[in-house]
Amino acid sequence: MNYEEGFILKKILVATDASEYSRQALKTALVLARKFQSEVELLFVMYRPLVYDVNQIDMDLIAQDMFEESGEMAIKTTLEGIDITGVTLTTKILQGKPANMILREIESENIDLVVMGSHGYGAISGAILGSVSQRVLHGSKCSVLIAK
Repeated sequence: MNYEEGFILKKILVATDASEYSRQALKTALVLARKFQSEVELLFVMYRPLVYDVNQIDMDLIAQDMFEESGEMAIKTTLEGIDITGVTLTTKILQGKPANMILREIESENIDLVVMGSHGYGAISGAILGSVSQRVLHGSKCSVLIAK
């Protein structure tokens, strides 16, 4: 990133999984947003594997309700106790593979910077950098900041 005079940072994406690492990423993004008068988008992506069942329509309706509740809870948990005053913050909840959806969001929303936590609730704990963070870091066309 070029921080020289004239640098523009219009939109910052914070990907959350409601972990403390995600909360730290949001705090970091808010500091930058205040400095650069940037908008922040807080994004939660829920991974839902495909399940085939005789009653697929019923399962889809149940899954949709669970998806909405989980997403709202993740956003609420991430924002809890964090001061967002002075920043335009939008929230978005998507369904799919987290890294793929984050990369898609970067493109579709013209994101200038992604801020993510270094670890999350991924399947393999203790990794130096979470697998979603790694995929976004390597696949993103904009700068990615990994917050600790």
